[in-house]
Amino acid sequence: MTAGQQFAVTARASAAPPLAARVFAQLADGRFHSGETLAGELGVSRGAVWKAVRLLRASGMDVYAVPNRGYRMPAAAEPLDAARISAYLSGATRTAVRRLEVLWSVDSTNSMLLARPNPPFGNSEVLLAEYQTAGRGRRGRTWLAPPGAAICLSQSWTFREVPADLGALGLAIGVCVLRALRRSGLEASLKWPNDVLLGDRKLGGILLELRAESTGPASVVVGIGLNATLSASARERIAALGLPATDLLSAGIERSRNRVAAHLIDEVVAGLGRFEREALRPFVEEWRTADALRGRQLEVRTAAGTTRGLACGIDLHGALLVETPQGVQRFISGEVTVRPVS
Repeated sequence: MTAGQQFAVTARASAAPPLAARVFAQLADGRFHSGETLAGELGVSRGAVWKAVRLLRASGMDVYAVPNRGYRMPAAAEPLDAARISAYLSGATRTAVRRLEVLWSVDSTNSMLLARPNPPFGNSEVLLAEYQTAGRGRRGRTWLAPPGAAICLSQSWTFREVPADLGALGLAIGVCVLRALRRSGLEASLKWPNDVLLGDRKLGGILLELRAESTGPASVVVGIGLNATLSASARERIAALGLPATDLLSAGIERSRNRVAAHLIDEVVAGLGRFEREALRPFVEEWRTADALRGRQLEVRTAAGTTRGLACGIDLHGALLVETPQGVQRFISGEVTVRPVS
């Protein structure tokens, strides 16, 4: 790469954001804004502002409306911005990321990257969105993320060839997320195989989707979702799915979603390169230290049935180890539920 190509990131946002996105950006400071003021600043009618607020509410975002004061969000939420994220990236990451894009709304950032050609070996494309209409978690679950409430980020990457223990890549990415959060002053934990926790509440999750051939290169899309500023109504909707949630705001760390997003991109790019060379080994001890299940009674549900036992960590290939009356059993996939203490 020549000196003129050293800064490889092409950072861009959607060219013509809809009015709802523009109203969101005005309300993102968490203060009251009158409909008249918003209409004047945006060059539209007050009726158009009202319709935009209705669309924001329909997307799951709480917007308060108080007579004689105007509209406001429950809490400030820094809008995602491609240029700001790029400015926070390390020099090494800027070289590896060939495209970084922030959109207002997509069905799924993972799906959008999967529909694109694979990036060249050793390069990454990054896509973020304020709002996903069909965000996905593991096993077909819905990932709820109203505008401003989360960091919805996907990165594509091409390996030169299929790495050893590719099934353990999600655990390595979990460690990358921990490292990124630590840079923002937050110590989190990991629940096998792909959840990021604060205490017993879910802060975020990881979804990997792979395109690989029997020989030759393999491409992966790494999807990361982190709750940033969940409203009361969003917490209720998530809790209805059986997933008690928390967010970055409740943890008291910095509110700059752009900086946290840059930390995630930095750590994932570095982690993907190292995983290709060394598989899970460089990540194992850090994962074990952050293991939220170790020493707890749990149930593991697989296609073969339900197994109950005591979690005793992971092995060097990322499998969950469970001590049962029949001995230690090894799981490479499954649905884990912590059993209540009797």
